Amino acid sequence: MQALISVSDKTGVLGLAHALHALGVTLLSTGGTARMLVDAGLPVTEVAAHTGFPEILDGRVKTLHPLIHGGLLARRDVPAHMEALREHRIEAIDVLIVNLYPFEASVANPGCTLDEAIENIDIGGPAMVRSAAKNWRDVAVLTDASQYAAVLTELQATGGISITLKFELAVAAFNRISNYDAAISDYLSSLHPDGHGGRKRAEFPAQVNGRFIKLQDLRYGENPHQRAAFYRDLDPAPGSLVTARQLQGKELSYNNIADADAAWECVKSFGLEDASAACVIVKHANPCGVALGDDAAQAYAKALKTDPTSAFGGIIAFNAELDAEGAALVAKQFVEVLIAPAFTPEALEILAARTNLRVLQLSLPGTGTSAREQGRNAQDFKRVGSGLLIQSADNHVLHRRDLKVVTTTQPDAQQLADMLFAWRVAKYVKSNAIVFCADGMTLGVGAGQMSRVDAARIAAIKAENAGLTLRGSVAASDAYFPFRDGLDALIDAGASCVIQPGGSIRDAEVIGAANERGVAMVFTGVRHFRH
Repeated sequence: MQALISVSDKTGVLGLAHALHALGVTLLSTGGTARMLVDAGLPVTEVAAHTGFPEILDGRVKTLHPLIHGGLLARRDVPAHMEALREHRIEAIDVLIVNLYPFEASVANPGCTLDEAIENIDIGGPAMVRSAAKNWRDVAVLTDASQYAAVLTELQATGGISITLKFELAVAAFNRISNYDAAISDYLSSLHPDGHGGRKRAEFPAQVNGRFIKLQDLRYGENPHQRAAFYRDLDPAPGSLVTARQLQGKELSYNNIADADAAWECVKSFGLEDASAACVIVKHANPCGVALGDDAAQAYAKALKTDPTSAFGGIIAFNAELDAEGAALVAKQFVEVLIAPAFTPEALEILAARTNLRVLQLSLPGTGTSAREQGRNAQDFKRVGSGLLIQSADNHVLHRRDLKVVTTTQPDAQQLADMLFAWRVAKYVKSNAIVFCADGMTLGVGAGQMSRVDAARIAAIKAENAGLTLRGSVAASDAYFPFRDGLDALIDAGASCVIQPGGSIRDAEVIGAANERGVAMVFTGVRHFRH
């Protein structure tokens, strides 16, 4: 048995080579890898010596040779192939260990030039991988260090590699090549003339190559007649939903996952500087209750008050550890999915009695400046008929310094805090969105209406149904008021402060109405349509 080793990332390869040698496998290798193996005392033949042709063009050509590809592609069950090997004195290669030049890592560096990117496009590696994977019944192709242990286990146990494992390795190899080529296409497609004879990288490339890994098949999609599956990015951001660990409960459904993502994205936007805990309850993709509290139990109790009817069968997410007190409260309700970064043993014991309840543990992301560090997507995608809409994700964070008071009446410190809270919630409510809040708690939410006035009326009805007063509350609108009627509806319901983007051609009319009625109003300069 002969193995060819040619790796850019040498993680684990020395141990693999020692194990292969101990099993009597002949080692063949390329330049840098061969030198490392020789230095480790292993007998190895360098590819240049094997082919009788030196590496040329600064290493661009070293394995593109019939002695290599013939050894990889020859089918052992075809007599003519084996005769050709004998005629041309080609030795069969039974195991190929290759990983590729680090193109993805190179172009991820903001300072990477086009020339550097081009030099990190591997040619010989993908060619060998394709050859070996095509001939998978006879050749085992390893493209990642995580595969080494499984191959060695079979070799040590049986002296060979099973056809099942060889096929799995071939599929992984073609997936790796596909991802590698797509990364090259994405990068090169994003380069546009800069007007000075060079090229600059655009945010949206000329061609987009989606790459996702399936996590699981789902029982059905949004409706039982639709089929569905759940996929993740190749390299998911920390703190994103796909990194969650399910502790108990039934299998997640399509709608569970969609709503859980809405709840988690909203709750993790509340940092611990706001309060020790935040709770978000989502039903049909919209927050129906959001609150801050001293702990998870208090936050949940407040959030539930907003709309206990809609909360039935909802998704609950916390940004703080759930203890026994909070778990006991949650367990009184019918809940589809419960998410938190941590659970006390006592809480898990209480929740275990609800065997169908899906419990997810999901770490909060970091506090870095990039979208990835914050566990957010940099871009959003939406399918339309035979097309794809791509936009930068709505990751805008509003700070108190960004607010512009436009009325005679000035908001006090508590009102400013509540306006920021209301604005944060409104960002995650389907447009047209109206959110009433007070004291770190939602009081009424109007979501997804064609008319902003109707959204305001529905939010007020929700509060009335829950037995909550809106007198003296703060109201947030995700977009500007085109007429004063929307503002009047909020004030009629009891709002004393309003936060909205501004930007209407009738802003002066709306500001005049606020002054006329003695309420404070601030502009954010940013809207949050969510469709």
